[in-house]
Amino acid sequence: MVTPPESYAARLEIDYPEKLDRFTTFFRLIWIIPISIVVSSLTAGVVFATLLMIVFRQRYPRWWFDFAREYTRFVARVVAYCCLLTDQYPSTVDEQSVHLEIDYPDVERDLNRWLPLVKWLLAIPHFIALFVLGFIGFFVWVIAWFAILFTGRYPRALFDYLVGVNRWGLRVAAYVTLLVTDQYPPFSLK
Repeated sequence: MVTPPESYAARLEIDYPEKLDRFTTFFRLIWIIPISIVVSSLTAGVVFATLLMIVFRQRYPRWWFDFAREYTRFVARVVAYCCLLTDQYPSTVDEQSVHLEIDYPDVERDLNRWLPLVKWLLAIPHFIALFVLGFIGFFVWVIAWFAILFTGRYPRALFDYLVGVNRWGLRVAAYVTLLVTDQYPPFSLK
């Protein structure tokens, strides 16, 4: 049975900006460096700890889930800022214009204890698709960068494409790294 993307365990929406700042857009890649260092230094630890808790203890403590969800929300804000989807520098506490929801799993009922060891293998088709979409996304980002510099607006189709790629990536992350669902992610930008 195929799960509709809107009912998947992880959902992402980003508010469309009416006007974007040309100055911050021009220097975005420089301003993203400090926050990217913070994100990259924590990601592996969050993923590894979650894997160990589920495989060896068959537990996903609510406090750890809350931390992982908030961390994922922060990462989504960083990615949205990097992709020019928002002008707001990523906050560690505010939702801003990035809305991310992840459902808390019932580990004993909803998750297979041993599946996390092979989910990354099962997700290889998603990794390939996301690589291709990300490659295209780079060119979309460059076009959007120039469009914002000249017009101050993000072309809606380009915005929707990059939000869709991020949404797809989140669903794969929910399956492979956050380990909140055993439902195979849909191949969809919606």
